[in-house]
Formats: sequence, C-alpha cells, structure tokens
Amino acid sequence: MKTSKEMQACIDECLRCYQMCLGTAMTHCLEMGGEHVEPPHFRLMMACSEMCRTAAHFMLLNSPHHAHLCEECAEICTECAKDCERVGGMDDCVTACTRCAESCRAMAG
Repeated sequence: MKTSKEMQACIDECLRCYQMCLGTAMTHCLEMGGEHVEPPHFRLMMACSEMCRTAAHFMLLNSPHHAHLCEECAEICTECAKDCERVGGMDDCVTACTRCAESCRAMAG
C-alpha cells in the first residue's frame, strides 16, 4: 500500500475531478447545448465524475480494492479528457481529468 501522503494526494485529485466533471456537466454543458449534451459525451462526464468519487471513497476506506478502481478511474479520466478536448471550451475539465488520471495511474501501479 502507498504512503498516506501519496494516497491523500490522489484522493484530493479524485475529488477535484469529481467536482469539476459534475459541475461542468450540470452548468457549462447544459447551458451550451449542442455537442456538450450529446449522450455519449454527457454520459462519459457522468461516468467520470462517479468513478472519481468511488475511487476516492475506496481510498478513504483504505480498501485493498482501491488499486484496481484507481486503474479504471485513470482509464475513464483519460477518455473524458480527450472527449472534453474534442468538444472544446472545457480546459479546466481536461486539466482535472488529466491530473486525476496521472495520480490514479501511480496509485494503481
């Protein structure tokens, strides 16, 4: 198991990404419409926010299952970052997803 300092940093990144994806989807995306609310993009943002919340929760539980959840979280965050970049105008979301993916990948490894 990683040190508590490394795990706390990952928890922070996950919670930041959870907040960013959910908040951006519910405000920016709904207000922008168009590509921002197309089902595949919107579902991906919802999946990303939920996966980040779940990964953080498992780390807070100190569950040995956190490693494979972090691996999945990194995968979803990477996919979400790419899609937010494709849609455009979502740089904060791209940054949060990218940072979370990097942190989770390290925690899973």
